[in-house]
Amino acid sequence: MGHDHHHQQGDAKNIGFAFVLNLVFAVIEFVGGIYTNSLAIMADAVHDFGDSVALGSAWLLEQLSLKRGDRLFSYGYRRFSLLGALISAVVIISGSVFILTRALPRLFHPELPYAPGMLAFAVVGIAVNGAAVLRLKDVSGMNARMVTWHLMEDVLGWAAVLAVSIVLLFKDIPVLDPVLSIIISVYILFNVLRTLGKTLGIFLQGVPEDTDVEGIERDLRSCGHVLDTHHTHIWSLDGTRHVITTHVVVDACATKEDILVLKERIRRILHEHGMSHSTVEIEYADEECRIGDHSCSCTDKSR
Repeated sequence: MGHDHHHQQGDAKNIGFAFVLNLVFAVIEFVGGIYTNSLAIMADAVHDFGDSVALGSAWLLEQLSLKRGDRLFSYGYRRFSLLGALISAVVIISGSVFILTRALPRLFHPELPYAPGMLAFAVVGIAVNGAAVLRLKDVSGMNARMVTWHLMEDVLGWAAVLAVSIVLLFKDIPVLDPVLSIIISVYILFNVLRTLGKTLGIFLQGVPEDTDVEGIERDLRSCGHVLDTHHTHIWSLDGTRHVITTHVVVDACATKEDILVLKERIRRILHEHGMSHSTVEIEYADEECRIGDHSCSCTDKSR
């Protein structure tokens, strides 16, 4: 748990670094757009300001997610980082749709941008956003991953601007700008929507995709004195910390010492399967299993 907490603190610091970097560059970009009279750079400045709002909220929510459990949130505040991921996704999707609405008309009515100004800002944009991406390359949480897509979107966008500006320095082909913008926007939208689907799956307490429920139950049933398992439920707090609850049925001859050995064996099994928190109820074969107001036989394998 200490390692996870330290890693998440690192995610929060890296998101904070990306936020400051993105906000400063957005201000510079806005001023540069006015100075060069470039609509494309001004539009990207607006997009970067939106990114800064998303990054700022992600940073604050990631910091909040470091709080330990209390009376309000007994599992802790880790799921708040998912809220940051959702906000970031909305901003990215909105920004990409905005770019598409601007790029599509220019396919039919292309405008020649100011190539030297585009080139200069493209170099700076790649350097600034690239530095932020490198800081976030080893992140693990869904919030930090979504932020990384924010920055990757900007890197790819500036790379396209760089390529277009170089071509435009030598030849007037204004349609290149909207074509590349559309390709990049569609690519970013595809990846963000895929990540958003995973985030919503966590919110809805779906079984983590990297979890083998049948394998876990099989390993538990292989333990000494274990007859069966049932009511096994697995979900994730934030995409990295998984939680499991299950009922383990033991034979009637299991002693206290047997149960203590079994508990340690179960702990090791669940740890090997990547479970960060577990609640295991031990039941004897002739004992009635009660789930809320409903009862079932301990040999019932329904979940």
